[in-house]
Amino acid sequence: MRICPSGFREYDARWRYPDDIDLEGIFAVGMGLGTQMSRRSVGRKIVVGHDHRSYSSAVKDALSDGIIQTGAQVCDIGMCLSPMAYFAQFHLDVNAVAMVTASHNPNGWTGIKVGFDRPCTHGVDEMAELRELILDRDFDLTGGARITVIADISDAYLDDLVENVSISRPLRVVCATGNGTAGAFAPKLLRRLGVDVVERHCQLDHSFPHYNPNPEALEMLADMGAAVGESGADFGIGLDGDGDRLGVVDETGSAVFADKLGLLLARDLAAARPGVHFLVDVKSTGLFAIDPVLSFFGATVEYCKTGHSHVKQGMRASGALAAFEKSGHIYFGPPIGRGYDCALRAVVALCHLMAHQPNARLSDLVAGLPASWCSPTLSPACPDDQKYQVVERLTEAFRLMQRDGEMIAGQKITDILTANGARVQLENGSWALVRASSNTPNLVVVCESFTSKAYLHDLFTDFDRIIRREPAIGDYDQNFTA
Repeated sequence: MRICPSGFREYDARWRYPDDIDLEGIFAVGMGLGTQMSRRSVGRKIVVGHDHRSYSSAVKDALSDGIIQTGAQVCDIGMCLSPMAYFAQFHLDVNAVAMVTASHNPNGWTGIKVGFDRPCTHGVDEMAELRELILDRDFDLTGGARITVIADISDAYLDDLVENVSISRPLRVVCATGNGTAGAFAPKLLRRLGVDVVERHCQLDHSFPHYNPNPEALEMLADMGAAVGESGADFGIGLDGDGDRLGVVDETGSAVFADKLGLLLARDLAAARPGVHFLVDVKSTGLFAIDPVLSFFGATVEYCKTGHSHVKQGMRASGALAAFEKSGHIYFGPPIGRGYDCALRAVVALCHLMAHQPNARLSDLVAGLPASWCSPTLSPACPDDQKYQVVERLTEAFRLMQRDGEMIAGQKITDILTANGARVQLENGSWALVRASSNTPNLVVVCESFTSKAYLHDLFTDFDRIIRREPAIGDYDQNFTA
């Protein structure tokens, strides 16, 4: 059996396949999942689905074979998106889910997203427990279960998304999926909404010949922008490999980062439901906290830890109507959604937003936000076994700088939010964040300026200089020029 322990992460698991995990290892993961289900008394059925990679079906089969060894029944929904698997939990009235996906990771990766308490997925404690069960081979094997193939979940999922939905404004939309799994579903949704669809790399191809399906990456955003320019579309949407993250470009081809898109959607929701509560992750723009429109409608905003499991748990605890992450995860709670992240439901909300503004372009709505300049999400390399300790040391270094009155880019530190890494707040309102990535051997760095684009460059440069005092930090995944 081959199974690399570091593949178990904060709230899901990812491995290089077959180098870090083989099918026997996946089989053991299935036995661990089934055992954990039994010991947590969450029922004896589990929804299992998989993304479109050449080996994902084989991985799903090995996982399912392991699960049924523990007496748990598998509801196999086949190739799907992660939010489609979450939807199936409700549609089939099943508590547990296991989605085989490596999301936007390059071809050659696999992984699982797991949950026993819909709409929430495993957090740190549940993943640690699962890891120990599997590595210790502490399984409860009873057998006697079977795998049932469930057809037509995708139709039910799309029906649910368009139910009682009417988009009154004619729209032309570029739909880019990077040849990932969402290409099988996103164009269908848009056409059912009455949208004129311009497909961009929507053919399924697990080799990802153009780029990895990651709508946060500048390469994919630039390609979406080019397609909008060529087609004269009203805007472009891009989805990641398993359909739970959304990227957007406006009619000029300019990227609309997901946190600012979230602020536009939050304004639209707050106008219809005054007094609602929103969650945003610590990577997101500080505009949420000072937005005059949200304030006018009595909306409240809470910053929370990054990561889909953390946000879903936070939504349940706070009763938030919606939540937004800078990475493009967008969540809607009742009565709009069910509390999980779904890029296609966010697409529906975006089309609604544009229909509510029949004479406005998306760039006009973005221009109506208070001015700010924000970096993309940048990911300097840092080994998995060192990244959390590196962030702890950096957090302490920033605390000492604050105590001693030291400056970053000419500004004193006024506060340090430590809900997830260190979000360093400066006296002019600008901020910079460093945290450990939950899924890859990287740190995450984001900066925002409310002063100017030039100051954003100064802020990033000085912040980068400080964090590079840590020798374990390597090169960035992409260059940033403010």
